[in-house]
Amino acid sequence: MYLNFDKKDNTLIVYLVGELDHHSAEEVRVKIDDRIDRDNIKSLVMNFKEVTFMDSSGIGVVIGRFKKLQGRNGNVCIVEVNNRVDKVFKLSGLYKIINSYENLEEAIRCI
Repeated sequence: MYLNFDKKDNTLIVYLVGELDHHSAEEVRVKIDDRIDRDNIKSLVMNFKEVTFMDSSGIGVVIGRFKKLQGRNGNVCIVEVNNRVDKVFKLSGLYKIINSYENLEEAIRCI
């Protein structure tokens, strides 16, 4: 899994590329948390457009970042979720706590 980062004001945008599974989840978690702490991030947008596979470990990554930013009175949202990952999010009930947007511009406006 590859991560690309962008920052707009206090919002960190993470572009995830590849498989978010038990093999990559810990590394993804550490890298995102490092950027959140280093840049004093209040909001996180995770772009899932290029995620080819995700299992329950990926759900853990998303929920963990949600809890971390919730403790800072921040927010987490996801964008450009493809069909494969959308099924995982629906089955897990993740959409009940995390907002999903079709594109980055919409997410930035709503944060």
